[in-house]
Amino acid sequence: MSENINYAKGFRPRTWAKILPFVRPYARNLTIIMSLMVFSAVIDVVLPLFQSYAVDHFIVPASVAGLGPFIAAYASAILLSALSVIIFSRQSMLVEMGMGRDMKRACFIHLQELSLSYYNTTPVGYILARVMSDTNRIAGLIAWSLEDVFWSAAYILMAFVSMFSVNVRMALIVLAIVPPLALITFFFQSRILEANRRIRAVNSRLTGAYNEGITGARTTKTLVIEDRVSDEFGELTGEMYRANFRAARLNALFLPLVTGLSSTAVALVLVQGGLLVMDQAIAFGTLSLFISYSLGMLEPIRSMARVFSEMISAQVNIERVSALLEQPCLIQDTPEVVEKYGDTFHPKTENWEPIEGHIEFRHVWFKYPDGEDYILEDFNLDIPAGTNVAIVGETGAGKSTLVNLACRFFEPTRGEILIDGVDYRKRSQLWLHSALGYVLQSPHLFSGTVADNIKYSRPDATDEEMRRAAALVSADVVAARLEQGYDTDVGEGGDRLSTGEKQLISFARAILADPPIFVLDEATSSIDTETERLIQNAIWHILKGRTSFLIAHRLSTVRHADIILVVDGGRIIERGSHDELMALNGRYADLYRAMEIREKTKTSGGIAFEN
Repeated sequence: MSENINYAKGFRPRTWAKILPFVRPYARNLTIIMSLMVFSAVIDVVLPLFQSYAVDHFIVPASVAGLGPFIAAYASAILLSALSVIIFSRQSMLVEMGMGRDMKRACFIHLQELSLSYYNTTPVGYILARVMSDTNRIAGLIAWSLEDVFWSAAYILMAFVSMFSVNVRMALIVLAIVPPLALITFFFQSRILEANRRIRAVNSRLTGAYNEGITGARTTKTLVIEDRVSDEFGELTGEMYRANFRAARLNALFLPLVTGLSSTAVALVLVQGGLLVMDQAIAFGTLSLFISYSLGMLEPIRSMARVFSEMISAQVNIERVSALLEQPCLIQDTPEVVEKYGDTFHPKTENWEPIEGHIEFRHVWFKYPDGEDYILEDFNLDIPAGTNVAIVGETGAGKSTLVNLACRFFEPTRGEILIDGVDYRKRSQLWLHSALGYVLQSPHLFSGTVADNIKYSRPDATDEEMRRAAALVSADVVAARLEQGYDTDVGEGGDRLSTGEKQLISFARAILADPPIFVLDEATSSIDTETERLIQNAIWHILKGRTSFLIAHRLSTVRHADIILVVDGGRIIERGSHDELMALNGRYADLYRAMEIREKTKTSGGIAFEN
């Protein structure tokens, strides 16, 4: 999923308004933080006054009279400043951690509610970046950076109040240097930020290319495209060099300009202040005071420019998180259904009717949300409870469409799909999904043991029930080969097991749930032929009396199905039993005979390539 990012866009209040629901719970903490920032600015303004007093009363007259009370007052100011920093840090951490948690939780809950179609079109990395990186960036900015603006504004305002109250002419000299300093800082900060955004964007592409270059090294060598891959990588590194060079050049110009302007302010203060000291118009302590304020003006101005630039940059993060949270759920229960049956997180299972498994497609028209052509047109199909329906066809023919509709992962554009005689939109999604046993082509295991994964579908199952389910599909053979048997940790995503072993465990998991409706989506494609023969009889025994859908590439798996649907181009072109379709001598018969030839070729030791 690509994104078009405007690297130079300005500040947009509407974008920031979208995170107000996450800010409001921490209004009290933020009020404390802002108050502490103003208090800290007051102390920072007062400290040069202490310095001025010390010069005039202790250093110039070489006297220590009254030094004790001065030290006590100065130490108290330092301690109050330290205490405010401690409290500020604690409150800011609470805001950062709390807001980050709340946004991650909101994103995760919304992701659970989104339809499967969203996951079919959205890369995992895209989702993870929003849930993890973007939420952290937003929370950190609110908790730490915005407070710097309050400190900076308060410091500048009170510093000038202090200077004008001491000497107007000197204060005007310092004031004259602030506008050009602010203009230069804001001018360069926005461009430095833009350059850094480009660096991060190019770096992401560079990292991806480097990863592909390593993981795809074998393919690169077999295709003999090392020169092309190297050229593409060279273009990216060149782009990275140019982006870094621009950022370095901007910094090289910015820092000397700011330093020179600040030094000019100090020089003017020294010249004018020195003349006034010689004329005894001001004291040495006053000169020291203005020098401190002149030097102190640089940091708050830079801080304000930096935070404003970060806020503009963070708008991208807010837009990404907001886009995720505002992603519409294509499949939603009506308020009436939620009232009776509950929702995903608050199910009212006491109101759920039992499911027998009678499924009927009644005048169904369907096209995908992002499609223009209808996949199904006035489609009708009656599947009595306990019927085995097989769906076959070439790769990409659209075999999963019917199953996705029957399982309500999509809904008909027009028409109805009835479960046990009732339009399934009048019942909750969770009611239907809880009755499904789904075995995917690409099995997924969760971190934990083999037993944990099998029991995932029924946490209250006994060990005996779990072992019995495993034995039905030969998953007990997998456990027997492992050192700790059912207590063996499968690793993250089951990466310690082979694909076939993971598939057998996912079979056992689905069987343990004892669902009235089964879906096997290319479920035996990851299992070798010998293992498939072992479990085929068990599968048909398990599916007996249950409504089931089998999406299969190996036609030997479906020949015993009650109804076989042949799909081509997203449309059903043939339907009937195995014998009926073979007698028809149409597309199914061609596919079946081609499969037999491939199987014979494999048996004889030849090589067959599938289309």
